Amino acid sequence: MFAHILATLLPVFLIAGCGALYGRFRSPDIRQLNTLNMELFVPLLVFVVLAERQAPLQDYAHLALAGAVIVLGSGLLLWPLARWLKLDLRTFLPPMMFSNAGNMGLPLMVLAFGEQALPAAVVLFVVEMLLHFSVGLHMLDRHAPLWRLLRVPVVIASIAGLALNVSGIDLPGWLLEACRMLGEICVPLMLFALGVRMLDVDFSAWRLGLLGAIACPASGLLLAWPLALWLDLSQVQLACLWVFAALPPAVLNYMVAEQYRQEPHKVASLVLIGNLGSVLVMPLVLGVLFAHGFGQAS
Repeated sequence: MFAHILATLLPVFLIAGCGALYGRFRSPDIRQLNTLNMELFVPLLVFVVLAERQAPLQDYAHLALAGAVIVLGSGLLLWPLARWLKLDLRTFLPPMMFSNAGNMGLPLMVLAFGEQALPAAVVLFVVEMLLHFSVGLHMLDRHAPLWRLLRVPVVIASIAGLALNVSGIDLPGWLLEACRMLGEICVPLMLFALGVRMLDVDFSAWRLGLLGAIACPASGLLLAWPLALWLDLSQVQLACLWVFAALPPAVLNYMVAEQYRQEPHKVASLVLIGNLGSVLVMPLVLGVLFAHGFGQAS
């Protein structure tokens, strides 16, 4: 089992480590890299997975519901804690709710549970992104219009993929293969970009970051427990849900906080220390899952 955990996590941390090493000596413009990834490669991967009818979308309705409950429920669960500690809710709660389902979640689920986990990983990622660009932006700016969602490439790709899936239209194999090849670039590129971002760890708010590193996965796992019992999920979906629940805050939280000038240095601590904390959290979660028969061999 220990070898299985290492085989799952080492590629993730090695690619992120390469990003950190390259960023240390070259200082690449990571914003342009992230823009290219989020506007082209990620939408293409989402589009291909949703457009292909190999995995009927109705089979993932319960998983999508569970993902939404974990995202929104984490905010509700941690709201009393934030009020008690007199934290700014707009600074603390979004990173606790919106997890790293892209940079870490997608590659981790595929490495841990095989290619069969890709549709479930994409569904959870899409749910998280839709909520982030609707509920998340509304939390920071109550006047943010919902129509902005229609300008987000991942949302456009999701709508197009869903429409093709439901309509039963089959795209040419050569077109899907080209989209898939481009889309698969996004997974290692996300990890590489995450590694470069880790160089920006701000320890000035380390106490807040440490609190978030504990509270984020703890709240998600606490919510996942009853969902796993109540909802009818396949073994692969259930495994992906547990990993999704334990993910650290998304790097996107920092970019959004910077855009809205919502204490970005504190959000950076929450995001980056939370991702460092996943080095301890993820082996424990995967160890429990593998011990209970979840994994590529299952």
